[in-house]
Amino acid sequence: MRLIFDIIGQTFRALWAHKLRSFLTMFGIAWGVGSLLLLVGLGEGFRSGNRKQFDSIGENVMFIWSGRAPVMQGSFTALRQYYLTYRDYEDVARECPSVGAAAPAITRNDIRAVSEFYQASGQIAGVPANYNKIRNLPLSSGRWLNEMDDVQHRTVIVIGDEVRRTLLSGRPAVGASILLNGVRFEVIGTLQKIGHGDNMNQNLKSFVPFRTMQDYFRPLNTGISTDTISLINYQPKSRAVHEDARQEVHKIIARNHGFDPKNADSFDEWDTVKTIDTIGKIFDAMNMFLGSVGLVTLALGAIGIINIMLVAVADRTREIGLRKAVGATNKSIMFQFFVEGAFLTLFSGGIGIAGAAGLMAMLSRVDLGGGFDPPKLVASTAALALVSLGVAGVAAGLYPARRAAMLEPVEALRKE
Repeated sequence: MRLIFDIIGQTFRALWAHKLRSFLTMFGIAWGVGSLLLLVGLGEGFRSGNRKQFDSIGENVMFIWSGRAPVMQGSFTALRQYYLTYRDYEDVARECPSVGAAAPAITRNDIRAVSEFYQASGQIAGVPANYNKIRNLPLSSGRWLNEMDDVQHRTVIVIGDEVRRTLLSGRPAVGASILLNGVRFEVIGTLQKIGHGDNMNQNLKSFVPFRTMQDYFRPLNTGISTDTISLINYQPKSRAVHEDARQEVHKIIARNHGFDPKNADSFDEWDTVKTIDTIGKIFDAMNMFLGSVGLVTLALGAIGIINIMLVAVADRTREIGLRKAVGATNKSIMFQFFVEGAFLTLFSGGIGIAGAAGLMAMLSRVDLGGGFDPPKLVASTAALALVSLGVAGVAAGLYPARRAAMLEPVEALRKE
């Protein structure tokens, strides 16, 4: 045990004797580890922020709006406008086996909301009671719309967080009355703040019963139809069948409006499942690239340590010869240089990990906005860095140590 402590003490004295060389070598390793963790952490922060944006919409939500279809089969120049109807929604809900839930919506952006104190504009949506089962609409106070509100065409409204702040700032919202284009509605609920960063679109929305919306605020410029809707929100029964659900909905809409369901340009839609998967692949590729850059930097630092240790062996040839002449074994010589290489690698790697973690902790207090979260320390990447450091430490210490141990005492003492 004493021998081990002596060797460790000699290691520290040798490193201290060449402070600048040791510092620069350790800096290379610390920089490689820190950059690896920080780059991958940035990628994970972007991924997390993007995921929150989609979570604010709802889980596996898919949308389809009215669109434009060819006037005649096979025509690509003459297009006609078609509008979704309540019948389309009923057929989707009844005939699509891969669709787990669906809800129609009528939306208007031209309705002025007025309270006793202020006025505001924002989107008003007429939705059925099951709408909040598909979309993410957490309540802050009061209640959500129910079936009786819709059946009895009640003039009640659930308002978004930003609407509440504007119309009823600092005052009780539930039970208050607001006017929508002159029609009095009672506030029965308020929503929590939805979204991430500066995304306020969801918080500017308010919701009234679907049939009440049909009574007072039908969609504009949609012809003579009395059951036109703005869009259909729907969810697949599982994430795995989202493409099947999309194709089934296409067939229903195309059948009802007289065009070929294979004409993808005739559908105005958004599949959030596909979007999330695509973005996830982009982030995976980005993480692989950033991780590769960090690993290359780490490898260069390890090569630098091997080079420095070989230089140390050459500089201390006489010392090695003298130690072997007075009885030092190959094993003790090899262990000393191995400890020096491993210590340089692991200690500087620890500094790199700690520095990256500290910088990420500082950035966690900063709102980056734009749907991006602060960088996060990824445990798997930190583990990979530690394993890589272990391999680099063995390589950086073992080969130079073996070179030192193989020196003959007489030849070593002759070196100038």
